[in-house]
Amino acid sequence: MITPSTSRAGALLLVLAAFGCDRPTHPMHPAASAASAPAAAPAATDPAALRTGPSLPPPLLGADALDAATPFVDLAVEGHPAAVVSLPLGARSKRPVVIATHGNYDRPEWQCQVWRQMVGDAAFVLCPRGVARPDSPSADDVRFTYTNNAALEAEIDAGLTALGERFAAHVDPGRPLYAGFSLGAIMGVAIAARRPDRFPRLVLVEGGHDGWTRDAAAAFTKGGGKRVLFVCSQGYCGAEAARAGARIERAGAAMRVVRGPNVGHRYDGPTAVATREALPWVIEGEARWGW
Repeated sequence: MITPSTSRAGALLLVLAAFGCDRPTHPMHPAASAASAPAAAPAATDPAALRTGPSLPPPLLGADALDAATPFVDLAVEGHPAAVVSLPLGARSKRPVVIATHGNYDRPEWQCQVWRQMVGDAAFVLCPRGVARPDSPSADDVRFTYTNNAALEAEIDAGLTALGERFAAHVDPGRPLYAGFSLGAIMGVAIAARRPDRFPRLVLVEGGHDGWTRDAAAAFTKGGGKRVLFVCSQGYCGAEAARAGARIERAGAAMRVVRGPNVGHRYDGPTAVATREALPWVIEGEARWGW
């Protein structure tokens, strides 16, 4: 684990030596502990739920035939491995999408579990899988990575198409909120700089600060980029994010840096709590969220 006293160079060497990039400091479990889980997400305002009539779609239920309240489903994605999706159960109108990208040596299920704790039924959470790591712990514990940002972008596009086709009555795939942890955050900068009209709001956890060159910040802002939230649980990350954020602000977009407790390279627990508390700022002005 990278401790607060470890230098920036030392931190990077430790991470790279472990797996070539990054990973959470410990395996995630199906749910964070009650003591460290984010506060429950508020129920989304759904004006359509107050109406009745033939045009009103049925409430969205889980896909598990044995338990209609199961929020997590696998989503077949053409040309890519199946994604994991958290459903906004009970929705009777269209809901926005969070794209939750994982780190290296990570799993999409873990990202979906943590992001569901944060947004509840206010949004779909689409978690791209990426490619399997050959050095995964076992056949029953396969870990994943993303090959490069172009491949991840193509997987996201295909995932959004599949999500729209399967849940057409309930999903609003336009301008999804891009959320990335570590490797997912790093790759998200390049994706958003190329397509800021598609991804104008970003949540970058423990990564994604090095990619904000002056040109990238200018392209993001000029193309319609709105807000970037950096969330850090290590000291060096906070300092780097502040420098990157300054370039974003000079280019004309808004940014915020949230520094959670020094708990290492992770996205769950207190880091998720800090992220959840800052989400209203990220989505401010997006009436589709209903918060």
